[in-house]
Amino acid sequence: QVQLVESGGGLVQAGGSLRLSCSLSGRTFSSCAMGWFRQAPGKEREFVATINSSGSSTYYADSVKGRFTISRDNARDTVYLQMNNLKPEDTAVYYCAARALPEIAANPRLYNYWGQGTQVTISS
Repeated sequence: QVQLVESGGGLVQAGGSLRLSCSLSGRTFSSCAMGWFRQAPGKEREFVATINSSGSSTYYADSVKGRFTISRDNARDTVYLQMNNLKPEDTAVYYCAARALPEIAANPRLYNYWGQGTQVTISS
C-alpha cells in the first residue's frame, strides 16, 4: 500500500519560514516525480512546486518562485518544501503528491498518490 505522510506544518508570522517534509512508502521513491500542492479555504487546490525523480529538474508556481524551494533525498524517500518569507496568502493545507512517472508535472490529475495534508497558517 502506497502511503505519503507529510509533516512540518504549523503557525508562523509573516516573513517567517517553515520546512515541510513528505515521506513515501510502498513504492520506489527514486522512480517518482513529486509535487506539492495547496488548498486554501473556499479555493481550489493549486500547484506549488514539482521535482523530477532524480532531483535535477524543478518547477514552481509564480506565486512562490524565489521564496520556496523543493528538494528531495532519495536515500531517505523524502521530499521537502522549504518555505521562506511566508505571507498570509500562503495559508493553506499543503499536500504532497507522487507520480508513477519520473517527469515533473504541475497538473494534479497527473499524480497517482496523495498525502493527507498538513496545515500551514501565516499570521500577519
